[in-house]
Amino acid sequence: MRWFWSFILYSFTGFLLEVVFARLTSTPKRDRKCLLLLPLCPVYGLGALLILWIANPAWGYLGVAIAGGAAATLAELLMGLLYRHAAKVEFWNYRDLPGNLAGLVCPWFAMAWGGLAVLLVYRIQPVMETAVASIPDWLFPPALILLLSDLLVSSIALRREGTTEVLRWYASAPVVEERAQKPSHHA
Repeated sequence: MRWFWSFILYSFTGFLLEVVFARLTSTPKRDRKCLLLLPLCPVYGLGALLILWIANPAWGYLGVAIAGGAAATLAELLMGLLYRHAAKVEFWNYRDLPGNLAGLVCPWFAMAWGGLAVLLVYRIQPVMETAVASIPDWLFPPALILLLSDLLVSSIALRREGTTEVLRWYASAPVVEERAQKPSHHA
């Protein structure tokens, strides 16, 4: 259960980080969630878990930065491929950045993930461990059902519509307009 709650908390933290990044960089796409209902970015949850699994605090800041940056970059690549090939959408695209791999990962963000890995391992995780330990056991089954349901519905909607805009159910502009402009992925 500890890993489940860590995944949820880090996915939510990643969502918040994405919102702040979008605001600071004046990115046109200010909506950064990756699920239909829950404000989560699963790539951050997966990345944090991989960092915590791989990076050993005894390695020091540089060792954690290198191992953590590699782990987070691997998570970003795997999730990007999953989104691109299974859901037929892209949540990010680094094609304009030098040294990118298929637009899904790049050296600049790998270095940023390394820096965040150091913060995660030495500063954030000790606080998160306390938070996770305080979550009552009875919350696990309903939280798991909610997450799995949202993952399933979100995946179906993303693949069916072929756009991340489908997740913006609360937005005033209908998704149909963008769909009409995109070629259909349906047979």
